[in-house]
Amino acid sequence: MSSDPSLLRMSSQGDDVAEQSSNTVEAPTSSSSTETDPTSGTTVTIGATVPTGFEHTAAEEVKEKIGVDAQISKDRGRIYFPITTDKLSQVHLLRSVDNLFVVVAEYDHYQFKESKEETLSELQELASKLPWTNALEVWRLNRTLKKKKGHRKVGNTTKAKSNAEASDVAAAPEAVQHELPEETSAADGDAKAERTPDLETCQQDLDENAPGAKLIKFRVTCNRAGDKHSFSSNEAARDFGGAVQELFQWKADMTKFDIEVLLNIHNKEVVIGIALTEESLHRRNISHFGPTTLRSTLCYGMLRLCKPQASDIILDPMCGTGAIPLEGAIEFSESFYIAGDNNDMAVNRTVNNICHIQKRRADRGSPSGLPIDTVQWDLSNLPIRTSSVDIIITDMPFGKRMGSRKKNWDLYPSCLREMARVCRPDSGKAVLLTQDKKCFAKAISRMGGLWRKLHTVWVNVGGLHAGVYLLKRTTAVFGQTPEDVHESRGRGDSQMKEKDDKEVS
Repeated sequence: MSSDPSLLRMSSQGDDVAEQSSNTVEAPTSSSSTETDPTSGTTVTIGATVPTGFEHTAAEEVKEKIGVDAQISKDRGRIYFPITTDKLSQVHLLRSVDNLFVVVAEYDHYQFKESKEETLSELQELASKLPWTNALEVWRLNRTLKKKKGHRKVGNTTKAKSNAEASDVAAAPEAVQHELPEETSAADGDAKAERTPDLETCQQDLDENAPGAKLIKFRVTCNRAGDKHSFSSNEAARDFGGAVQELFQWKADMTKFDIEVLLNIHNKEVVIGIALTEESLHRRNISHFGPTTLRSTLCYGMLRLCKPQASDIILDPMCGTGAIPLEGAIEFSESFYIAGDNNDMAVNRTVNNICHIQKRRADRGSPSGLPIDTVQWDLSNLPIRTSSVDIIITDMPFGKRMGSRKKNWDLYPSCLREMARVCRPDSGKAVLLTQDKKCFAKAISRMGGLWRKLHTVWVNVGGLHAGVYLLKRTTAVFGQTPEDVHESRGRGDSQMKEKDDKEVS
């Protein structure tokens, strides 16, 4: 084989173009008796897909909670970090990651052949040369860390992270999404194993869940990016999956698979892995979804950006389904959250989501209370005292699925002014997400005396290029800046005109 066989610790995989092909396979008896005991602390590399733009945030969380340095992929949306297998349960408690997988092998500069036939033949040969043992043992251990669940619903697939964030939108022409059966949720705390399994227990777990004659079903998903490949993602997954099936004598199944093998190709970089999450961890908090529900992992990144402190009053004036305040109330519980919206359906969804989390906590014997309150209000006239809020964090209307670009030209300045009124001068902050960058920039330029832009994180939300803006409230006293005087005069003139019109009529 002409490919560079040296395995590197890091490799970047893009998934701009992801395609899927699925096969299923039965676990080999030899791998179940491997010499590597997963309870002994074998070191493996974990890959994680994260919200695009918040890779550094995810790396910081890994350092804080796992105690290891994470390497950020050259391609956006992935990080890699080493762990010992006894810390696998802690990995599932990370709040910033969408999907997890254990790395089988990594090639930083894979030399693909020029012809399609030679390349696909090499991929078939590669399957038999990979060090599968440790990754399969981690997969077995991972199964013991989650609750026993029935077969996944047909159509659920593991998400293949892409630069286009195919997880939030219909897949692009070659994009594929996969969601695995529900994995341990960070919010549930189910990721902690009740006991440490040995290899025999792991094998028993496989036998219990395998249908019929102990067959383990699998599929291969290829996530490919790059325009210089002679093959398609489908072809790569098909041929590589066929070789895996022949190697392990597994059975193929696209929907009720037990193992999902990942073949991630980004230009010349190749990473082979085994998925550890069956449903994206970003779904952990929300049971009642709205038309524009934010992923919990993105909410976490926004919250970390504003660094909530104990006793902070945090406001989401356009809460939608309550994704942001819910994530904050769970992860940064020493602050207090006020969630509001002008839409009664949105407020009802938020209340239902809060009740869902409270019930889930009560069911497992944890304190069910959450530091959060919900209100229906008029965004331009919030029922909140002036200078009483420490942090404002919200997902503003993009003007696509919610609102319109035309309405944003009036809405954004009005929002920013009212936010400035309730936010504490000098110390207050705002973290605002929007895709309507032109309108937002214009609105900020008109708020020069009240807000100062500190930082922008560019993210991909449902295939849309959006910005997360970190703003700092200035020391200017609300009502005394030129913007306020101009606005108050405008409102006064408008009110006088309405009064005159009424008198005439």
